[in-house]
Amino acid sequence: MRVTMTSAAARPGRVNEDFTGAVPTAAVLIDGAGIPGAESTCRHGVAWYASRLGGSLLSLLSLVPDRSLPALLAEAIEQVTSVHRDTCDVADPISPSATVAILRLSDGLIEHLVLGDSVVVLDRTDAAPLVVSDPREVIISRSYQSALEAVVDDSDEYRRILRDLRANRNQPGGFWVAKDDPRAADEAITGSCSVSGLTGAVLLSNGASRIVDRFRLADWPEVMAVLTSSGPAEIIRRVRQAEARHAVAADDATIAHCTDFGGT
Repeated sequence: MRVTMTSAAARPGRVNEDFTGAVPTAAVLIDGAGIPGAESTCRHGVAWYASRLGGSLLSLLSLVPDRSLPALLAEAIEQVTSVHRDTCDVADPISPSATVAILRLSDGLIEHLVLGDSVVVLDRTDAAPLVVSDPREVIISRSYQSALEAVVDDSDEYRRILRDLRANRNQPGGFWVAKDDPRAADEAITGSCSVSGLTGAVLLSNGASRIVDRFRLADWPEVMAVLTSSGPAEIIRRVRQAEARHAVAADDATIAHCTDFGGT
């Protein structure tokens, strides 16, 4: 499997809280989440959490290829939580968390997992691309959007509203992300399909998928065509242009484009 990756921080000088990486038969994308002021709960930070979770997943995908993707994700969450449980308040609602996307090549199948608002798109030979997403956080966040837009960014009130929003995280009837509880992995969206029916696949953080779901600059067949012809950096370039044109705050944007499933 061949993987072409690009990741760009929201703006120069800002730490990129996304992570992506690959091993010969799998690719992982992690989109870290946190809010200003969370340093009091976790001294490590969001970027640390995202990279540690991604690294643990890549190691497990290489060493334990016969376990299910949710089981591997659960173990990775537990591993990272154990590393900073004694120094940080891992259970606090504002402690670092992350969305997860995984693609694995196994015995003629492509397996996928999505937890949170990252996206996996499978480019099929005989049908439109299959878009795998987890809409629960987006749906719940909409009810808080007007309140967030009405207050000053990073103000006390802004943080209070975010706390209320994140109280829905990893709760029945809410939305699910990787954080401190490995049981969240059981809520991931999973599936598989035959390699013979695919020409490629892509993992995107929500900062990159906004080329389709926010800015409507392209549909998914067009995105897959651009990835094939010009690579992931071109998708992110177009997203950055749209953010500037519409005065939308930029977000970390990460893409892992997977092809050549016939080999390892």
